[in-house]
Amino acid sequence: MSNDTALFLGQFLRAPSKIGAVAPSSRRLAANVCAPIPERGEPTVVELGPGTGPFTAEIQQRLAGRGHHLAVEVNDLMARLLAERFPAVDVAHADAAKLGDLLRERGLRQADVVVSGLPWAAFPEETQHELLRAVTSAMSPVAAFTTFSYVHAIPLSRARRFRSLLAERFEEVVPGRTVWRNPPPAFVFHARRPRP
Repeated sequence: MSNDTALFLGQFLRAPSKIGAVAPSSRRLAANVCAPIPERGEPTVVELGPGTGPFTAEIQQRLAGRGHHLAVEVNDLMARLLAERFPAVDVAHADAAKLGDLLRERGLRQADVVVSGLPWAAFPEETQHELLRAVTSAMSPVAAFTTFSYVHAIPLSRARRFRSLLAERFEEVVPGRTVWRNPPPAFVFHARRPRP
């Protein structure tokens, strides 16, 4: 078992509703989730729930020194690890619900891309609404939002409610293909044009 996997498992066992995964995401899933990051310009990319950083590494590779990468992690241990591992990333140890404030504190107007590793299916309805409202309020009108769901969570009522909520909050929601080589298998949601 790798150090990251052991850390994830330990943190999951301590707070399963906040961590939501027993292992870090695979590179293949990271590539699918981070696909909307533009190849040019100076985008503001927000990453929610980066954990130990598999999506962070992919975002950094795609940005190659451009733009601003803000990673918001509520778990103190993981936030500190992430800051050490990725010194070029602006790591905020904070709740994703405070995203608007975090952007304002940094003089950033809006996010161009929001990449989410948050465990949406683990959250109660009120938390899902609060977080997605914070996300869409912080996005530019043409911004992209990506997140993923584990295949085994599809039938869960909280997962179904989150998919309905995505359709309410965005004009376009496109489910991606299943990434079978991820422990556990997952699929990606790409959403664009947040509704006001």
